[in-house]
Amino acid sequence: MTDVESPAYVPGHGLLAGRTAVVTAAAGAGIGGATARRFLEEGARVLISDAHARRLKEHEAGLSREFPGAVSAVVCDVTDETQVQALFEAAVREHGRLDVVVNNAGLGGTSAVVDMADEQWTRVLDVTLNGTFRCTRAALRSMKAAGAGGVIVNNASVVGWRAQAGQAHYAAAKAGVMALTRCAAVEAAEYGVRVNAVAPSLAMHPHLAKVTTEELLRELTAREAFGRYAEPWEVANVIVFLASRYSSYLTGEIVSVSGQHP
Repeated sequence: MTDVESPAYVPGHGLLAGRTAVVTAAAGAGIGGATARRFLEEGARVLISDAHARRLKEHEAGLSREFPGAVSAVVCDVTDETQVQALFEAAVREHGRLDVVVNNAGLGGTSAVVDMADEQWTRVLDVTLNGTFRCTRAALRSMKAAGAGGVIVNNASVVGWRAQAGQAHYAAAKAGVMALTRCAAVEAAEYGVRVNAVAPSLAMHPHLAKVTTEELLRELTAREAFGRYAEPWEVANVIVFLASRYSSYLTGEIVSVSGQHP
């Protein structure tokens, strides 16, 4: 899609040493999978989750070979409150504590408003916004009870700020994630929990390439300041920063991982 060369991969520096983290939608090759790997490289113990059991098991096995004893997995559909509760109970049970939660689960699609069915709208909102709410609520309850602070990082999108044809449901969901992030941050500050979000523009991964036309990808890539799409690990690096103590005074912020903040 682009001839512009991506930068060299950044090695770990122990920024999350001794921390425990949950990362949702982490079974694939996108931002969630990249975040799980970057967290492990930074010294964290990571519980990955996903609704796709087979892919989750395969990803856990691959990471476990590289980071033995530091990764585990729990199947979780974020639209199911019972499964969300089980995920966070497993995190505390297995690791004894919960320091960081990355809410990465989201669902997109393309449809004009005049053609969009209620089911399309509801499905995208339920996974992307309601799922982020359910996991944020569960994380805050756990962190508040533990009394040791914590960090939540949500995955929003620049589409939550700007208009894009065919993306009304996704844009509405991501704008909701931004608002949820800001409100939760205000509430959680009193018990030492920080809540922030990243807003990527275009991070390339195999699934996106399958559901997006070549023409649209070229158009979106042309908008990017560097003339290329982001690698998922470049977004994950910003999530690492927000999860680390280097961002100790940031809360309620939406960090644009692009040059497209309005």
